[in-house]
Amino acid sequence: MSVLIVGSIALDTVKTPVEEHADLLGGSASYASLGASFFSPVKLVGIVGDDFPESEFDFWKERQIDATGVQRVSGKTFRWSGEYAWDMNTRETRSVALNVFEHFRPDLPEAYRETDFVLLANIAPALQSHVLDQMKEPRFVVADTMDLWIETARADLDALLPRVDLLILNDSEARELTKETSLIKAGRKIRKAGPKYVAIKKGEHGALLFGENEFFSCGAYPLEDIHDPTGAGDTFAGGMAGYLASASGKPDFASLRRAVIYGSVLASFNVEAFSLERLRTLTIEEIRERYDVFRAMSAFDERA
Repeated sequence: MSVLIVGSIALDTVKTPVEEHADLLGGSASYASLGASFFSPVKLVGIVGDDFPESEFDFWKERQIDATGVQRVSGKTFRWSGEYAWDMNTRETRSVALNVFEHFRPDLPEAYRETDFVLLANIAPALQSHVLDQMKEPRFVVADTMDLWIETARADLDALLPRVDLLILNDSEARELTKETSLIKAGRKIRKAGPKYVAIKKGEHGALLFGENEFFSCGAYPLEDIHDPTGAGDTFAGGMAGYLASASGKPDFASLRRAVIYGSVLASFNVEAFSLERLRTLTIEEIRERYDVFRAMSAFDERA
């Protein structure tokens, strides 16, 4: 089955202690779509300016990413610039220019509205709700969020949560959303706000998955070299959504556990190069090989 993915598409400038690269493909929807495309066809919704490379549209087509829903308008594409510290965990935003993304309104093509699986990548919760208003009974809805929306659009986020099957956020966002220091308490509290499942990303320390009276912890793949952490969380979300759409039936906790591992696998590959360059050359055989390592590390029984 296809996955509908709605989010930002950007051109990034990223600086690390040893390298700097400009005009890189970025944005939450870009990372999520490529991550999902390893498992399922993708219907992509976003907005770009007339400075956006046509070659990226050609690449999306090669990867079963339908970009019919990507609006190309006059003006400049959303641009972001950031710099990472030596530990590659601390990041400072140097500049943000929303450009055409400032007035983005995700109006879905008619053919997209009956898509069974939906990933609302990191955009304002009011826009995420606007997408769901146009959908015709999706089977499973995944949403990502961030601290900005928790701080500035809490009412909209609270209204969205009951409409979501799986909410994905990182550890600091979970604590900010719930005012709980314990991630276990935070995950359970978020579930009570509406989502059936909650996935909490912990960066280099893995991820946690919460269901009703169910819990799963997944470690992180031990990497020797990290070149660019940008988009790792979005790739994780895309990998999860793509895998869930490829599995038969409505997702249950067992399939979600597998999805967490696949999402973590894709995120671990993503950080091995700048932008989406590692994902462009990644093969499904490499994904499966690393999945087996992850499964062993997590003592995960496929039969459970």
